[in-house]
Amino acid sequence: MRAGGGEARTVGAQRLRSRRLVPPVVCVVTAAGLVPDRDHLAVGAAALAGGADMIQLRGPELDALALRPLAERLAERCHAAGRLLIVNNALDVACTAGADGVHLGQSDHPETARRRLGDTLLLGVSVATAGEAHAAAAAGADYVAVTVWSTATKPDAQPVGLAGLAEVVTASPLPTLAIGGITAGNCGDVLARGAAGIAVVSAVAGAADPVTATRELVAAARAATT
Repeated sequence: MRAGGGEARTVGAQRLRSRRLVPPVVCVVTAAGLVPDRDHLAVGAAALAGGADMIQLRGPELDALALRPLAERLAERCHAAGRLLIVNNALDVACTAGADGVHLGQSDHPETARRRLGDTLLLGVSVATAGEAHAAAAAGADYVAVTVWSTATKPDAQPVGLAGLAEVVTASPLPTLAIGGITAGNCGDVLARGAAGIAVVSAVAGAADPVTATRELVAAARAATT
């Protein structure tokens, strides 16, 4: 049965958005203070200099008033470099600061976000099971993210291990990013399970040299998929 006009337009818009995610995606999630005096902008700038494909602005310590100007500045830098900026959790900021999309957790009502985002902005959703991945797809998500190993930067996340990652990848109709304990040394393991990319926090934000750390991640991801 052919899809109706509205459904066909929705599917077409999702396909256009997904073309912006070219595997293997290397996403650097910002964090302030893992290294003294290193803020979100510094982490984002280093990640861009190191060749990251996507920056995710994650500032749980900031309210919307403080987060919006950071998002605007990072969006300018990302777009100048031809890269994507995703804002974590703050849907309104993502929609008004020039970002390319938003990333939401299960408790952030991802099922209603697509209406606010429209047809062009990306929607990522954190999942832990194949069922959650299917629900994210039905809600109009463009990718899902799975926590593989436990990590101090996201202590509330549910790690599923390599087997859980592979289960989501196999069942999900969406690209899957692996996050949680990812390093240049183990990113090949998650990419071998079918992940479309990796997302890291402390591997860059907490590195002595975040530019070099990003370059090493990018090189490892490329090597693992060629």
